[in-house]
Amino acid sequence: MSVFDGLKFRRVYSPIHNLDPRIKFVYVCAIFAVAIIFGELLPLMILFFMQIPFVLLAGVKRQWLRSMRGAAFLATIIFLTNFIFAFIGGRAMAESLENAVAMTLRFIVLVESFSVFFLTTSPDHLGLALEQTHIPYEFCFAFTTAVRFVPVLAEEAQTIMDAQKARGLELERGNFLKRIRNYIPILIPLIVSAIRRSLELAEAMESRAWGATKKRTNLYMLKMHRGDLILILITIGILATAIYIRLYLTIPSLHELLGRWF
Repeated sequence: MSVFDGLKFRRVYSPIHNLDPRIKFVYVCAIFAVAIIFGELLPLMILFFMQIPFVLLAGVKRQWLRSMRGAAFLATIIFLTNFIFAFIGGRAMAESLENAVAMTLRFIVLVESFSVFFLTTSPDHLGLALEQTHIPYEFCFAFTTAVRFVPVLAEEAQTIMDAQKARGLELERGNFLKRIRNYIPILIPLIVSAIRRSLELAEAMESRAWGATKKRTNLYMLKMHRGDLILILITIGILATAIYIRLYLTIPSLHELLGRWF
């Protein structure tokens, strides 16, 4: 469940936390687009290392590392799948290996960028940003509620797993189907707990007359500052550079570069 630690907001004072959520989301979408554009290893490595300064400035290195460890299982599956099918398809060993690493790194870049976004963006500010972009409040409320509940349910699932293990449940024993059946005692209490939480939330909303006022007001309004303008310029620069490289330059593969040098 450590991958969900990358979706849980950490209230820390940092330059990244103080950025406008809308600008951070545009930056994350730009990184997502660039990662999809490139399938070569070298630009994906650059994208990966570009996020490190954001992690250090935000002071969320420990939580970010946990999300990376949580994504390691899916990353391993992506690597093995791409390597096996590329090798079966007739590619050379070095080319198949580099392609598999590139596809895995693409997934890691996506997880990394969204992890930094959710770690440094308050659900309240995220909902406010969605409202100020004229998205209906019902959709904003549903989205921010889901963002809040995902880490909570992940923690509760971990608590249930620990309790069931203390009662003698062995989750890692048996074949693949047996392991899936072992998780049924985890899923049933978790679903019951989620339903109970949703009912409590619905009652709390009704007691506060949710939806009675069509025109809502907010205590705070998001405003752009100098740091937001800097991030906009960085985002535009990344997109422009990526588009230029994709259209006019040829990106060499890593094994070709190594072959020239050695």
